[in-house]
Amino acid sequence: MTSRTEVSVIDVYQRHGVAWARLRSDTLLETLWLDRFCTLLPAGASVLDIGCGSGLPIARELIRRGFAITGVDATPTMLVQFQQNLPGVAAQLADMRHLALEQRFSGLLAWDSFFHLSPQDQRDTIPRFQAHAAPGAALMFTSGDAEGEAIGELEGDPLYHGSLDPEEYRSLLATAGFTVIAHTVKDPACGHRTIWLAHYNG
Repeated sequence: MTSRTEVSVIDVYQRHGVAWARLRSDTLLETLWLDRFCTLLPAGASVLDIGCGSGLPIARELIRRGFAITGVDATPTMLVQFQQNLPGVAAQLADMRHLALEQRFSGLLAWDSFFHLSPQDQRDTIPRFQAHAAPGAALMFTSGDAEGEAIGELEGDPLYHGSLDPEEYRSLLATAGFTVIAHTVKDPACGHRTIWLAHYNG
């Protein structure tokens, strides 16, 4: 069953996805973290971009680096933009809370997307990351810096964000077979994002 919080996030992006894409900087502040992520991947590896948005600039950069991208997003407006920006790249409408692609990937990326889930849904979704991770896969995602909920804004509409406590993330990741390689809180070189990079031991 879908909660009001989850519906509201999807609805906000459905209404304002085109505006979001215009506002999203094309500058890759994420370069250093993408470098770290990519060093864990074999050449030409498959990468699942979870909450892929418009595909710019992250998926486009990974494609430029030679990786095979599959994008998933729960919002039709965002998926249409992804397909327009990156024609021919695999993409499908899917909610990360219910991922069941029956495929495993060498890399999983949930950049600026996972934190739109409620804390409980984040707990429930980490095992779905495991279910899509090939042995030795890299996982990278952004989160809040402390347990709680916050309401942002997009084009005047409230936009939900949730987070777990860092130690709970570590525990859940370990239970799912992931070892945390790097964790930086509010990285000033990356738009003050809180970032997790992990390796799957399965």
